Amino acid sequence: MSIDPVTLALVQNRLDHISRQMGFVMTRTARSPIFNQSHDFSCFIADASGTLISQADGIPIHTGGGGFTVRALLKAFDGRIHPGDIFLSNDPYEAGGNHLPDWVISRPVFVDGQLAAWACNRAHQSDIGGGAAGTYNPEATEIFHEGIRLPPLKLIEGGELRDDLWALLKLNSRTPDLLDGDLRAMIGSTNIGADRLEELLVDLGREEGAGYFDALLDYADQRFRAAFAEIPEGRYEATEITDNDCFEKRDIHVRVALVKTADGLTVDFTGTDPQMRGFKNSSVANTHSAVYMALSSFFDPDLPRNEGAFRTVKIVAPEGTVVNPRAPAPMTMCTVFIAHEIIHAIWRALGEAVPSRACAGWGKTIHNITSGRAEGASEPFVMYNWAANAGAGAVQGRDGFNQIGLLVSLGGLHLPNAEGFERIYPVRIRRQEFRTDGGGAGEFRGGSGIDYEVETRVPATYSFRGEGIGQHSGFGAKGGGTGETGEMRVFPDGQAPFDAPQYGMRELPPTRLTARSPGGGGYGDPAHRATDAVLRDVLDGLVSPEAARDVYRVVIASDGRSVDTAATEALRA
Repeated sequence: MSIDPVTLALVQNRLDHISRQMGFVMTRTARSPIFNQSHDFSCFIADASGTLISQADGIPIHTGGGGFTVRALLKAFDGRIHPGDIFLSNDPYEAGGNHLPDWVISRPVFVDGQLAAWACNRAHQSDIGGGAAGTYNPEATEIFHEGIRLPPLKLIEGGELRDDLWALLKLNSRTPDLLDGDLRAMIGSTNIGADRLEELLVDLGREEGAGYFDALLDYADQRFRAAFAEIPEGRYEATEITDNDCFEKRDIHVRVALVKTADGLTVDFTGTDPQMRGFKNSSVANTHSAVYMALSSFFDPDLPRNEGAFRTVKIVAPEGTVVNPRAPAPMTMCTVFIAHEIIHAIWRALGEAVPSRACAGWGKTIHNITSGRAEGASEPFVMYNWAANAGAGAVQGRDGFNQIGLLVSLGGLHLPNAEGFERIYPVRIRRQEFRTDGGGAGEFRGGSGIDYEVETRVPATYSFRGEGIGQHSGFGAKGGGTGETGEMRVFPDGQAPFDAPQYGMRELPPTRLTARSPGGGGYGDPAHRATDAVLRDVLDGLVSPEAARDVYRVVIASDGRSVDTAATEALRA
């Protein structure tokens, strides 16, 4: 068939709009704050074979591996997929999942009686059982400690809800009412997506629509081949380290070699350390998603975002390593860490290959989870301390974001308002402000990170996930400085204060917690930063007058509100 380029562009835009429409529905109907405030979910679309064709909504680490989930259920239910069926899955080993908390609702779309597409929603549930409220169990040593495991299941069969399965799911959550509402929101969002997809395919014709889906994948392949042409043929190696296995201090290496040939790009993790005891091992789907995200974010932002883009990419992830563990290794933390390390390692290698596009590193987050029961509440609460997220790394032409969601979200995760949290949870947020001198210095400064202080008024369980505590994670690029490390201090009522561990759980009375989240890396020589930008940072409290003088070589005048031009010129000379 002949492909009209204008129609092709319209089809991609329409698919992306459908993905976003599903996201709008989810945000407005879900019960959990993790969805209706923080957008910790992602809606995506696959073709009939399970190949991802749109991932415009949500978080890249969710959607990049979405095809693994659809293909797993296609295999499990071969010949048994019918109109009115809706599927649910989460397992990383059996269902193409990335980690257990991310449940995927997958709805098939039929046109003229034939399977034509899939509308999907992957969403991080508030609680799925396991050894810790809030889905993250830092003491897990196998996947059975992390919550309920779901192979591909028919949640709705022929339009009829399976009440027995629904009851089983609610029984395995500490927050069944939230789960009930959130699952209904997920189903509703895919209903909107399926209706819109059916309309699109009826407009185009089923066979022509399938042809345009294939053409979208071909176009993405062509665009990424052109982008990869910037990389000179050769081998580029890099390593990124996590300094713990969740139980003890020890360096665990993610080693990557990018091998560029005329035929494509191989991302080879041979030499990466064996799987660890703790829950930061990465599932195959998560590793692929992290690789795709690292590559796509390094090049032009208008490149297509579908699975066709990576046809020329071969990923080698040796079995038994932290990027492809053997069962029953735990892996709930993998969508944040070790995905962060995978992305950093690839960025470092790409920075060697194409120095003009080098990216500075992002700070590793230190936000913990607080769970307990407010006075008079029927269900426990689960609160993510999102405000302790880190600063982002700088790039050529732009400072790093002072605070943004996790690296793996690239801004797709929303940071909720303090006032909203104080209304929902039994807490008082005392401080939430940008750090001073937290970001790595550079011609373009790294993100500063956050000073955060919160009081929890009731006894609670604290699940610590402080990967960025005590380690410099936001590396600099092209002469830029490294971001500051993270710190967290805990002040329980009637008990001695203590420094929070990187990982672990504590049962505490009403408690005050302070945190200084890590900063992102800087880009370029700090002495080349524009003086007015340094002055602005000093006035905003992001850079101290001392750092302005000693690091950026900019002297602030005695009035504290202007630059001493003569002194600055002399110092920079």
